[in-house]
Amino acid sequence: MRYLNVTSKSMTRTGGVVGWCGGVLLGALAVVGVAQAQGTAAPAAATDDSLTFHGITLYGIVDVGIQNQSHGAPISDYFVGGSAEIVQKNSNHSVTGVTPSNMSNSRVGLQGVEPLVADWSGVFKLETFFNPQSGQISDALKSLVQNNGRSLATQNTNVDSSASGQTFIQSYAGVSSKTFGTFTFGRQNTVLADGVAKYDPNFASQAYSLIGISGTTAGGGDTQNRRLDSSLKYVGSFSVVPGGAAHLSAQYKFNQSTGSADTAYEVAIGGDYAGLSVDAYYAKIKDAVAAAALSAPQVADLPGLCPNPLPAGGSCIAASSSNALAATISDNTTLALYALYNMGVVKFYAGYENIKYENPKSPLAAGFDLAAYRIAFVNDNAYAHEKILQVYWGGVRYTVLPQLDLVGAYYGYHQSNFATTAANAGCTTNKSGTCRGTEEVISFDADYRLSKRFDTYAGVMYSGVHDGLANGYSFHTTDITTTAGVRFKF
Repeated sequence: MRYLNVTSKSMTRTGGVVGWCGGVLLGALAVVGVAQAQGTAAPAAATDDSLTFHGITLYGIVDVGIQNQSHGAPISDYFVGGSAEIVQKNSNHSVTGVTPSNMSNSRVGLQGVEPLVADWSGVFKLETFFNPQSGQISDALKSLVQNNGRSLATQNTNVDSSASGQTFIQSYAGVSSKTFGTFTFGRQNTVLADGVAKYDPNFASQAYSLIGISGTTAGGGDTQNRRLDSSLKYVGSFSVVPGGAAHLSAQYKFNQSTGSADTAYEVAIGGDYAGLSVDAYYAKIKDAVAAAALSAPQVADLPGLCPNPLPAGGSCIAASSSNALAATISDNTTLALYALYNMGVVKFYAGYENIKYENPKSPLAAGFDLAAYRIAFVNDNAYAHEKILQVYWGGVRYTVLPQLDLVGAYYGYHQSNFATTAANAGCTTNKSGTCRGTEEVISFDADYRLSKRFDTYAGVMYSGVHDGLANGYSFHTTDITTTAGVRFKF
């Protein structure tokens, strides 16, 4: 096993940033002390619990902070996290800047409830993600195309995500009953994504959680499937014994609809009793899409995809380098078990996920659209030998004060060897991306709630890749990311 090797110089720099973030948090604590002292001099004004009118609620989150990466790339105006947060192939130098959505995705939305008959109600949600540091709609695919043809050394942050410039990242409607559960149809979070948000000690935070910044876990193998278009979803909870409840969730994505996958289905079953909550998951996603920026040779080949002039009756799949992407296609199968034990002021979290990647049984041809972008190059044969990715994590959330939570967490990936050549069979080095490999992430953070709607946070996250998962990392294989910021919710 490899360990972080930090020189005294880098330790001094990183320690300074950690100290600076700690200063920010302590400053916030001082501010709240003054606010509380002032509050004793005059009664607090009455506050409205929500912006609701005739059953329709306007809500939102603005989350922004300052971040330092010991090894990163320039911050993107479009990628939903701004920075990659964890070490990437293009992580080549120290980066400090303003980053969005560190604890929660910045968003604005409308949701509504309309009573119908008995305990049934009509429900809907429309939700948009945005990057407060740039004012742009979150669009990870745009961060990819902006780096088409660029060398790793000249790239800025570019990472795939299901937040790909959609006007509404979630848009669904349905019916809900306290007795029978909720049925919704449209574009919405998956059952797995709901589980990750519940069972991650960092609640899928992008600045402090591997399974938050990376959609691999919540997407059942690929981040594009963290949210599914044209999907029907059911969520229900039922009291079975005093102090206990059973819960059931299921989701189905219809075939031949646009989006990030062909047919997909997910189910989860679990229960709560005496502080313990457990859920088991199964997911099957056909033609899952993992998008990537084009290499320089692929950019050079773009004109050849559209001969000029076109043959009579011919069509063209070509796209320009401003909207073309490459993609790897796979059929993914996921089994998972997540757990939470709530002791009141202390909560323990753990999870395990096993993802199998196989070549698609229905290969996709180049030329299909993903959100507003064109997939010009397709790899349908990346998993001639199936790949197994194991994801595991554990952590604790300690409510030291009613307003203050401290969180410590560990996350890990373990990739099996899926080489198809004799030269790489059984390899455990970084000579190929098909070799066995691991990644680990460790984070510590604090969240202080100055009021019901406003909180401040600070923390640090270490990430490191090894062996097959470090293939192509020519600059650095580790990163220390330190982040402090504020979040306003309404």
